[in-house]
Amino acid sequence: MRLDRFLTESLGISRSQAGKLIRAAEVLVNQLPVRNAAHHITEADTVEVAGQQLQIMGPRYFMLHKPEGYVCSNEDPDHPTVFFLLDEPAIGKLHCVGRLDLDTTGLVLLTDDGQWSHRITSPRRECAKTYRVWLADPVAADTAAQFAAGVQLRGEKNLTRPAELQLVSDTEALLTIHEGKYHQVKRMFAAVGNKVVRLHREQIGAVSLDPQLAPGDYRLLTREEIAAF
Repeated sequence: MRLDRFLTESLGISRSQAGKLIRAAEVLVNQLPVRNAAHHITEADTVEVAGQQLQIMGPRYFMLHKPEGYVCSNEDPDHPTVFFLLDEPAIGKLHCVGRLDLDTTGLVLLTDDGQWSHRITSPRRECAKTYRVWLADPVAADTAAQFAAGVQLRGEKNLTRPAELQLVSDTEALLTIHEGKYHQVKRMFAAVGNKVVRLHREQIGAVSLDPQLAPGDYRLLTREEIAAF
């Protein structure tokens, strides 16, 4: 990353302000003043301004246990966003990898790595997502077969892709889908005459929500979890 860009992101200043600091020899890289704004820095370098060492951030990957009542967007005029739950620098660089509805809880992935998130959300990848679903009425005997064959959602031209339904009880089930249509799980059950009363995402691909994370808590992904996508 260019030195001036790093300063703008780390200090929240303009590119011109960063340039002034650099030209004034107030920026030290590896304890030496650098006057070239285009100087390339890596995670192995140390950068100091006025005696303060700045953090060089590489790509970041988090899992969050989303509670009810939060939206998966960077800004929202009516509801708190999941980013209110994070205590991290440069939060504005992060984005949600896919979204959950306001009233849906569970696993949310967040990153500032656009290529990584695209591998998860691209329809071509058909990344599996597993939800625990609580329903208003008992699940009909033929629902699993209908979901496996694909159902017609209101306003959609094509059937949903094959999905796997596993019953936990008469009114609780695990549903794994391989696409991400708007309100898809709720609309799928509506298409077979049932209503979702509670929805919780448990898994994306091979990554499951950490059972040690309470609602509102988050942690960094492990190297293995990052590489799973």
